[in-house]
Amino acid sequence: MQPTEAPSDGHAEVRIIAASPEAARRVAEALRRCFAATEQRSYPAGVDGGTQLDLTVDTTRVAEPARSWLETSRSAEEGHRRT
Repeated sequence: MQPTEAPSDGHAEVRIIAASPEAARRVAEALRRCFAATEQRSYPAGVDGGTQLDLTVDTTRVAEPARSWLETSRSAEEGHRRT
């Protein structure tokens, strides 16, 4: 793995590695609902298959009103316990 330069202040480089391109796209879409992001770049993940998807997220600009990750995950967890 080659060293990369740090993203500018307020930005984060996100790398998603998933078994399928569709799974990687779903994760990227969830991030875009919370933050402004660049267009994703997709690559094969390795010799065993899979997909690597890279994008840059701007943490200073919220893409749309969204609950925090913690609040969202707690709501989902409580819903699963009830069923």
